[in-house]
Amino acid sequence: MSEYLLKRAYDAPAPEDGARVLVDRLWPRGVKKEVLDAVWLRDVAPSPELRRAWHAASAESWEAFADQYHAELSAADAAGTGAKAEALGRLRALTAAGPVTLVFAAKDPQHNHAVVLRDYLLGG
Repeated sequence: MSEYLLKRAYDAPAPEDGARVLVDRLWPRGVKKEVLDAVWLRDVAPSPELRRAWHAASAESWEAFADQYHAELSAADAAGTGAKAEALGRLRALTAAGPVTLVFAAKDPQHNHAVVLRDYLLGG
């Protein structure tokens, strides 16, 4: 069974993280690449338009954001081509070697795109 963990980019890497994958479109401020120690799959992040809309909206729009991002992921999977579909394939392939930690920069650990991505990957 695939295991996807979540961790903020500002938290130190740990051995139990397994493969670490940065799933943000933008590199986290103030974090050095060698400290983050993660593969960067920016194309699996929400589209720039959806990301901007989410950051401009209030927390009340969480459900709408989650639904729209889930729809983006589903569309990429259905198409089977493109950068987002390729990134999803790489994420799934990484779980063959053990757990995968989805690394994100958002402050809210429960309302961010990595949560939606993890749930999507787990079939939710």
